[in-house]
This record gives sequence, C-alpha cells and structure tokens, in this order.
Amino acid sequence: MAQASEGAKVVSANRLDTGEVVWLGDDDLWVERVAVAALLRGPAAEAALARTKMAVAAGVVVDPYLVDVDEAGGGPLRPREQIRARGPSVRPDLGVQAGSDPLYTGGP
Repeated sequence: MAQASEGAKVVSANRLDTGEVVWLGDDDLWVERVAVAALLRGPAAEAALARTKMAVAAGVVVDPYLVDVDEAGGGPLRPREQIRARGPSVRPDLGVQAGSDPLYTGGP
C-alpha cells in the first residue's frame, strides 16, 4: 500500500448492491455525503482504511480508498473524487447535485 500524505483524508468506496458512492463516517458507518464523512489524518486514516476490510468481506462495499480533502471544507481535492462526490455529471436532476449539498457549487 502506498504511503499516504499527512493532509486530511476521507475514505470512499462504492456500495456493492447499488454502486452508489459512499464515504466512511463516524463510528465506521457508511454515509452518502462527503460533507459528513469522518476527517482523518496520519495513522488514523490508514487505520480506518484497514477497518473497511470487514465491510468488503461482508459484501457491503467495494474498493475503499483514501481521498485527499480540503482541510477547511472537507471537499475532495482531485477532480475524479469531486465528480464522485457530486454524482452523475450528465444528469443534474440525479445524484447529490439534485439536492442541497453544500459542497456542490457547480452548475448544471
């Protein structure tokens, strides 16, 4: 596993049954919005990622990984994860961009 940088991170994955993007929240519960994901730093981020192996083994999620996020707002730093956080990019009426997500600041 590659060594993670020391900035703030969240864990992202996809639900196995629906394919929906989810984020690891407090108490290791999977949440649908990056805004409520648990902010992790340093060894705590690696430890949280390691704990997700149980959810993978149980068939709850697939492909969990660490995502670099903005310390202030918690939003993903890289374009790929920004798109994953906002939902489908071709249908603004679907996904989290259809609701009131404070991290979504883009247009249609």
